Amino acid sequence: MLQDYIPSLKMVSDDSSSDSSSQQLSRERVKLLSSSNNSSSDSPIRDPSFKCFSVSDLKKKVMAGLCKNCEKEGQWRYLVLGQACCHLGLMEDAMVLLQTGKRLAMAALRRESICWSDDSFSLSNFPITNDITTNNAPATPPRTEFESITQLLSHIKLLLRRKTAALAALDAGLYSEAIRHFSKILDGRRGAPQGFLSECFMHRATAYRSAGRIAESIADCNRTLSLDPTCIQALSTRASLLESIRCLPDCLHDLEHLKLLYNSILRDRKLPGPAWKRHNVQYREIPGKLCALTTKIQELKQRVASGETGNVDYYALIGLRRGCSRSELERAHLLLCLRHKPDKATNFVERCEFSDDRDLDSVKDRAKMSALLLYRLLQKGYSSVMATIMDEEAAEKQRKKAAAALQATAIQAQQTQEQPKKESELENNATAATQQQTSAASAFQGVFCRDLAVVGNLLSQAGFNRPIPVKYEALSC
Repeated sequence: MLQDYIPSLKMVSDDSSSDSSSQQLSRERVKLLSSSNNSSSDSPIRDPSFKCFSVSDLKKKVMAGLCKNCEKEGQWRYLVLGQACCHLGLMEDAMVLLQTGKRLAMAALRRESICWSDDSFSLSNFPITNDITTNNAPATPPRTEFESITQLLSHIKLLLRRKTAALAALDAGLYSEAIRHFSKILDGRRGAPQGFLSECFMHRATAYRSAGRIAESIADCNRTLSLDPTCIQALSTRASLLESIRCLPDCLHDLEHLKLLYNSILRDRKLPGPAWKRHNVQYREIPGKLCALTTKIQELKQRVASGETGNVDYYALIGLRRGCSRSELERAHLLLCLRHKPDKATNFVERCEFSDDRDLDSVKDRAKMSALLLYRLLQKGYSSVMATIMDEEAAEKQRKKAAAALQATAIQAQQTQEQPKKESELENNATAATQQQTSAASAFQGVFCRDLAVVGNLLSQAGFNRPIPVKYEALSC
């Protein structure tokens, strides 16, 4: 029934059966025998009522007739199958089936309303009495099935619009925009099917990986594997992320798990999960992938044996540049701890609508265990990067201390060289000042004596030989 009515599965089945249709045509031809007892199967003369036809062609014609006359047979098939596809996470098929069922139901309702007589709309069907008052308002009627289908269809369209926008942003290289659209789907208040959420988690992990946010990408791969333990894309993506940061033991663990999954696929001759489950690989690709995976595992084991286990790139894991400051590390570590705390690792499970009867506790245990491993890896990264920063700070402090000591020694040596020069300059200045004072005093004394001699000569020349009366008081000064 799924391959007959679900559009995507019907297209896949048609493509797979087109290659072998010519071989099956001879086996699908059937003779319609008449009810006449006179006819014989080994008669050389063919009855004109005999006819050969293809069963697959008849099946397609019958299904086309059912699709055309489904309002007579009941359009409930489309509505039920649409709800079933939505529950399985096949949102595109659910939208097509629900839209078809809704359109057919509306067409049937219109035809039925046209056939109604005028008496069907008489006021007797709508009783109007004085008992109805404004104080006693009628209760809200229960939601009909048509309203439920309409709301479900609108919710599916909203999810598909956001997913389409996110994938377009991812293809265009706008990784932050793609992450924002996927986060609206995954962190919404209304739940979504488990298959659809696991697919969105995987797409957001790809966007995180392209944006260089390795821790967030690993966390989304963990959530995908918690919901779908056989997701090949999530296992391979997480293994490549762990290899990129040189966390080789965990990478080997994922690759060994992937190898076991490939072996089980080859043993069962089919991809894991039910027929309606979507995969990003095909069965014919598994043998080649298994050979490449075996070679990869051998190379990683040789690297581990050579001692490359302790060289993890914690800077890339946390999302920091080399040589970052202590404040940058503490801020990044705080954000990562708030996002990937093991206590909050199972919150997304509450918004999932599971398609099978799987144990909810086992899903939560897987999510908590993988989140705990990632949290421990982040703590190791924080300790390693913090130790490196402390060593760099100690080396920088020692370098500054040595530079200050060298500068002080140079200044002291310079002062020691300049001190004798200053002392000699001071002595020279003192000697020059003493000599200047001595020469000034002698100059003043000579000038005074010369002046007295000149005055005496002038007095003698003028004939003033008489004594000059001079007061004693004047001489005393």
